[in-house]
Amino acid sequence: MTLNELHPGDKARVIKIAATGALKRRIMDMGLTKGCQLLVRKLAPLGDPMEINLRGYELTLRKQECEAIQVEKI
Repeated sequence: MTLNELHPGDKARVIKIAATGALKRRIMDMGLTKGCQLLVRKLAPLGDPMEINLRGYELTLRKQECEAIQVEKI
């Protein structure tokens, strides 16, 4: 399952980042690494962007970035 399939209130753990190159590096630099736990806080009315809570801070990601992050619900 990918991050964009989650709903507000869902908790998940990052399994894999399927992006490559600069996008993968940017996602990892923001703290989304394998094994990281996160909580989906909010979705914009059209589902883009998504606000998540991880490592003690809020992060907002675009739908395209969320599609590249594979997660498992916990």
